[in-house]
Amino acid sequence: MLIFGWQLTLQDWQKQNLFLTFGVVPAVLVGPYHLPPENQVVPSVFTLFSSMFLHGGWLHIAGNMLYLWIFGNNVEDAMGHRKFLLFYLACGVVAGAVQCVATPGSSVPMIGASGAVAGTLGAYLLLHPRARVLTFVFLGIFWTFIRLPAAVVLGGWIIIQIFNGMGSAGQESGVAWMAHVGGFMAGVLLIGLFKRRSSSFFWKTPGRR
Repeated sequence: MLIFGWQLTLQDWQKQNLFLTFGVVPAVLVGPYHLPPENQVVPSVFTLFSSMFLHGGWLHIAGNMLYLWIFGNNVEDAMGHRKFLLFYLACGVVAGAVQCVATPGSSVPMIGASGAVAGTLGAYLLLHPRARVLTFVFLGIFWTFIRLPAAVVLGGWIIIQIFNGMGSAGQESGVAWMAHVGGFMAGVLLIGLFKRRSSSFFWKTPGRR
């Protein structure tokens, strides 16, 4: 949030320069593209880390923080503060790497914590699949909120990410779909290494969200 607050003080051209310098540019990390000399501030591999702390606007950061608030605290409880931080960052790095492999020719900077947050969702799915999540449902001209099992909510979410990622393959996109998929799968695979021994998979609901 501190970095985003600082971003708000920048002019548009300064933000674009910031994103190009510290965001993940797949064509730079895994392709033949080179940044202008003035943007070569850090090694390109470092941007897999730095990009997680940059966001494109209020909706971007608010969406990520909402998901992190809903699902992150129970995952953190299963690991402890320090392990959760390492887990979160590891998922974000994997997410960025997966997006680079999926779109090696893209010159669009990738920013945001979506991949790291997706890792948290993957971990939550294994820890609390039966937890009831308050979900917004839109039915034509009507809308309502209902409580659905986390397995349904998160399972549906990752399916949407996969289909969108497949649909945008080889195209420039404003959303890093495959980063979401990569982060989610990293969370599924890494939760067993990071959780406490006393924390079990497939817990009963930790409380309504």
